[in-house]
Amino acid sequence: MNQKIKVKKGTVEETLLLPLWGRAYETQRKHPRLMDAKAVEIIKAIDYDFSEIEKTQSLSQHGWIARSLHTDTMARAFIEKHPHATIVNIGCGLDTTFSRIDNGKILFYELDLPDVITLRKNFYEDSDRHQSIAASFLETAWFENIVVRDGLLFLAGGVLMYFEEAQIKDFFIAVADHFGTSDLYFDALSPACMKMAKKSVLKKGGMGMSLEGGWGLKSVKSLETWDKRIKVVEDIPIYKGAKKGISLGHKIALTIPDVLGFCSMVHVRMQGNKDNG
Repeated sequence: MNQKIKVKKGTVEETLLLPLWGRAYETQRKHPRLMDAKAVEIIKAIDYDFSEIEKTQSLSQHGWIARSLHTDTMARAFIEKHPHATIVNIGCGLDTTFSRIDNGKILFYELDLPDVITLRKNFYEDSDRHQSIAASFLETAWFENIVVRDGLLFLAGGVLMYFEEAQIKDFFIAVADHFGTSDLYFDALSPACMKMAKKSVLKKGGMGMSLEGGWGLKSVKSLETWDKRIKVVEDIPIYKGAKKGISLGHKIALTIPDVLGFCSMVHVRMQGNKDNG
């Protein structure tokens, strides 16, 4: 790629750079917890001053890496059981999960708003097994585009907390109605953590953006009250197993939110085809 891609300040696309930078930065550390060559490639192809992010996001970076580590582990385990799995990456942004977990057989869909998909296509070309869908995940007409062959997994990293609980509930039920059995893997913030995250990540990142509303999950088990088909499979504190090779100060700082239940990785399974709610 000869000409760098410019990302404007104050746009939704700008927020996509945060986790992307986090993965690229981690990859270039002496002892990286995560290797993501595609993230490094994309960062080098973007015309943007990353110095403000680097100065302010050293602690937040661990959250992006932890989320990716958990997602990769879960997705690989799913693929081991379902080698020809269909995976839908909701709100994909500039995510590079496909490049890290592809087994050469899975069918992987990248779903996001049209402007994001347009930006993304500068770095990824669609193929038979790796396809993009330009749509809001809440407008479920895109369900018809999904081909399910051997197990269905939805990934939603850094996405659901930006919407209201009623919207997420409706989406989960729509997934169960249309697809029957499927798995969903996502990160969830407590209400208190949600408030802090909006302030520290978007504002300290030099982006001058605010985020009103959003979904703070008080109790993971409460998801099962939405519909009898929804079952919580696992709930993991986000920094569990992700502190290797970092400073003692950061290890202590990351232990506190895990103890307080601020953020977790949640695995939910939809069971059956008919609404039993």
